[in-house]
Amino acid sequence: MSMFNLVNKKISDEMEMCSLKVLELEGSPSRVLLRLMGDRGCTLGHLVDLLQTMGHTDALQCVKPPGIQILIQPQSVAIIVGHNLRLSCYAVGKAGVQFQWFKTKEEVHNSSSPDLVISPVQLTDAGFYICRVNCGDSFEFSQWAQVDVLNVATSYGLGSHSLEGRLKVVIQPQGQRLLVGDTLQLECGAVGRPIPRYQWHRNGVPLHFPEASKRRLTIPYLLLEHHGKYRCEICINNERTWTNEVDILVGPRISVQFSGAMECSEDDVFAFGAGVSELILNSNQEPPYATDKVALLIGNLSYRNHPQLKAPMVDVYDLTNLLRQLNFKVVSLLDLTESEMRNAVDEFLLLLHKGVYGLLYYAGHGYENYGNSFMVPVDAPNPYHSANCLCVQSILKLMQEKETGLNVFLLDMCRKRNIHDDTTPNILLRVTANIVFGYATCQDAEAFELSSSGFTNGVFVKFLKKRLLEDEKITVLLDRVAEDMGQFDATKGKQALEIRSSLSERRALTDPVLPGDSSDMALAHNRQWAKAHELPESMSLDFDCGAQIKLGFAAEFSNVLVIYTHIVKKPEDMFFCQAHVTNFSPDLDIDPKEMNRETPEETGIYLLSSSLPQHCLYTRLSSLQKLRDQLGFTVCLQGSFKAMDELVDWTTDVNIGKPLIARLDLYRTMRRNSCLQTCPMPHSPCHSPRAEHLHHHPQGLLSPHCSSPYLDVCEPLQGAVGGSGCVSSTLYDNCFSRYGCTSSDSPGRASIPIETTDDINELQTVFINSLQFHHQ
Repeated sequence: MSMFNLVNKKISDEMEMCSLKVLELEGSPSRVLLRLMGDRGCTLGHLVDLLQTMGHTDALQCVKPPGIQILIQPQSVAIIVGHNLRLSCYAVGKAGVQFQWFKTKEEVHNSSSPDLVISPVQLTDAGFYICRVNCGDSFEFSQWAQVDVLNVATSYGLGSHSLEGRLKVVIQPQGQRLLVGDTLQLECGAVGRPIPRYQWHRNGVPLHFPEASKRRLTIPYLLLEHHGKYRCEICINNERTWTNEVDILVGPRISVQFSGAMECSEDDVFAFGAGVSELILNSNQEPPYATDKVALLIGNLSYRNHPQLKAPMVDVYDLTNLLRQLNFKVVSLLDLTESEMRNAVDEFLLLLHKGVYGLLYYAGHGYENYGNSFMVPVDAPNPYHSANCLCVQSILKLMQEKETGLNVFLLDMCRKRNIHDDTTPNILLRVTANIVFGYATCQDAEAFELSSSGFTNGVFVKFLKKRLLEDEKITVLLDRVAEDMGQFDATKGKQALEIRSSLSERRALTDPVLPGDSSDMALAHNRQWAKAHELPESMSLDFDCGAQIKLGFAAEFSNVLVIYTHIVKKPEDMFFCQAHVTNFSPDLDIDPKEMNRETPEETGIYLLSSSLPQHCLYTRLSSLQKLRDQLGFTVCLQGSFKAMDELVDWTTDVNIGKPLIARLDLYRTMRRNSCLQTCPMPHSPCHSPRAEHLHHHPQGLLSPHCSSPYLDVCEPLQGAVGGSGCVSSTLYDNCFSRYGCTSSDSPGRASIPIETTDDINELQTVFINSLQFHHQ
């Protein structure tokens, strides 16, 4: 909530109290309101910004003397150990001004001058600095400046003045030879002002996970497909350069056996790990491989007629990042209706062909009848039936027709019977030796998620994500996850992972990708799928007043876009300047109260917040799959000059096309290859199975996957859909179910980036350090 809305709310909420306080000796309504704002964390800076926005120039004179004006702000810098560091903050005031520098929250000793000089700079001097300017009883803070100190053995001929010049790479990455399971650490570095931004590439393709936008690239568990040529793109403002390209060779951890007297060198082993087939290992058996890897991840949280969930968002986010490290093409979607789910599955099926590894993960409400599992869309009625839901076995049948190399289903939902659905599915599956089902819970049981004040994983993904990168047969990996879950006291005796498999070969998610002879149609579908992850390019907008705005974009999920605006420059005589976005398509149903917020968390961006640049206004656009036309909106700049009392608006229209998943037009109710075919049911008018009312695990207490996963209190269910009520809270303390319990609370909105158009190194925040359990 911005300060403007905050104060308006406080005024309306506290008006009665203020009118009574004026009769007391201690003061007036204004003093009471100011005291209330102070008690609730409102700073003087916030109040000044508010008064400037409202145009209350008289009040501004009372709270902000016109004397302090910061003329030169300190700038972030990357510098080499042993050089001289200088940060400058110049300001003027009506009276004399004084300076005090801080490193994070600690005062820097002997730093009372406009220039902070550290000579020579050491590694321990890296961090964030800010300067406080004092003038009488008032003060102003400068902007934050980050100092990155590089430990370079040689100086590369750089003097201190070189930092003011062009971007210079001073640390080059080094090639390495490693084995599967080792940790890869690549480091590069550049000097310049401001701090350079980094983006690592493998084989010419940018890597899309958080570590890939840092100086030090770390991959904790190497796989064979991680071999390749690596280099890093480094940029400062509009200047761009590259590091040297280095080879990372990843060899398999295997015992090499030959029938004859034949020697095998280390180079031979690494050549095999890089995909050279001339080396024959362990006689004639060819190691398994995939012609491609495709994953569809769906997390349903915001149910319209059933308890809302919380954990699916975090689960989908974490699995997305892990699967991308395994070279899966991942589309991650939140909150899909029935038609949107069917269309998403259709797009998923189009990417499958011979030898492809296909993985489908679903987190949300669900149920199981007669051995068939049903996924419940967010628009399912109460009660729901098979015709309102998607049948997993029907999807499997269509996957089998594609002659896929491996079919993996990870179903994070309840498996209780739906008493409102008496349909008996008639789905005939082929006998194939490549199917793996990982159920988060046993048949006729519920699945749970953990209760926490923050955002945590459900029970299944909590343990799955620790094992997912292991180079093991998929069934062995899931067995280990089941063992880990069995040791978890919170769910012991309540939830147990069940594995069903017809897998006869040693197929693993870590298997390398060796593309086969793909048809033109398959290549076209792959390009279309890749478009679903294209972010709009960041842009700079120039306004007639002389101000410049940076417009940036980031993706939390394939259907969630984050827009942020940042003031790059403004005229010297403009004392207030702010840019916000407005006039979005009504298809997106955006709440104006959650637009243009001063922190990512205020607009629901929790998982991505540490990856976004600071000092911006943030807007989160969810449900991009509903977008029918190109996404256009208005960027509005508000400013006020010293010679003017009122605010002046400048606007410009922006069109970014169809971003992310909007390109696939999932909103269409009838498609040529509609998922009406995905779930053929003889007793359903639309040939799609109906489902009963089961819910995805919440992220709070542990409880069955039938009710809201994020409740603080869960009462026994009365007449819940699905024919099974919640067990009493004394039995399921600290648990929540994804089946069908009644819920009093709805989860807060959450969101997660996977990609961003700005690779800015900001202060990192700790996401979740520990789990907290609460009584149900």
